[in-house]
Amino acid sequence: MKPLNGSPVLTVSIPPHAHCGRTFKQDAFETIIALLPAAAFAIWHYQMLAVRVLALSCFAAVITETICLYFMKREIEADNYTALLYGLMFGFLIPPAAPWWLVVAGSFISVFMGRMIFGGLGTNPLCVPLVGWAVLAVSWPELMDFDMTMLASELTYPLSQLKNFGPETLDEYSIKSLLLGFQLGGTGAAQAGAVMLGGIYLLVRRIVRPDIPLAFIAGVAATAAIFFFIEPLEYASPEYHLICGSTLFGAFFLATDGPSSPAGHIPMLVYGFIGGALVVIIRVYGIYPDGVPFAILLANLMTPLIDKLKPGPFGGITNIHLRRRS
Repeated sequence: MKPLNGSPVLTVSIPPHAHCGRTFKQDAFETIIALLPAAAFAIWHYQMLAVRVLALSCFAAVITETICLYFMKREIEADNYTALLYGLMFGFLIPPAAPWWLVVAGSFISVFMGRMIFGGLGTNPLCVPLVGWAVLAVSWPELMDFDMTMLASELTYPLSQLKNFGPETLDEYSIKSLLLGFQLGGTGAAQAGAVMLGGIYLLVRRIVRPDIPLAFIAGVAATAAIFFFIEPLEYASPEYHLICGSTLFGAFFLATDGPSSPAGHIPMLVYGFIGGALVVIIRVYGIYPDGVPFAILLANLMTPLIDKLKPGPFGGITNIHLRRRS
């Protein structure tokens, strides 16, 4: 280093100065592995309908990212699997009988509006798959209705039954059948048992920290317990709120999206609990049977504020998602 006025010039790179050795590609690949059991259960229940939705969604997501990067004059990043992952996650959220153009449009909107318009990898303020889902849910609600699009199926959507006819309708659903995916819902998100296995895999492999998933589940359980305690004949018990719909998928895979979730330990817990509580509130008072997507989007919007609850020390190594560093 050349001296300046007799003093050495020190060059210090920007923090963080610690690296865990993992990359975006490795984390995305392991998350895809964690989703494979739910994808397999979806194919078991819906056969080629599930294959069509998941394949179309993944293809559209990768193509959208590639085209955007081309026009942005940036290096193509399709080999890091992140666009493939977001496409798969979006496919998990929509009905297995959704028309092909709806799948393609939603996957395109997710990647373009939810990610690329903000700059690309690691810049999205909202969970990417939920952006496309929200646009479709508001624009084409009848095509996103699980019961209407799956009239030929022997399965029913328990959260819709709960919304329209009350908690007594849940008596026909056993805990075992719900865990095995014998319920209508998102193509892969409703496979509660398989999603939970994937979530445990992510925790064991330390792809995600347990703070957000556990806080999210606690928020759902605690809020549902309050409503159930007040009027058990009108509101569903906590266990049904946890295994019906996309609750577990939201807890392990959507709420934990790195760029759109908080960094610190306490902010993670607060963020997860708020998101879980909003799920039940939206299910009880909202017009949508499953409040998970909107609850997580609302929690994403609160992330910058929640992150200020316990900011890291200036110039120190903060408690961040190390997986964000590629």
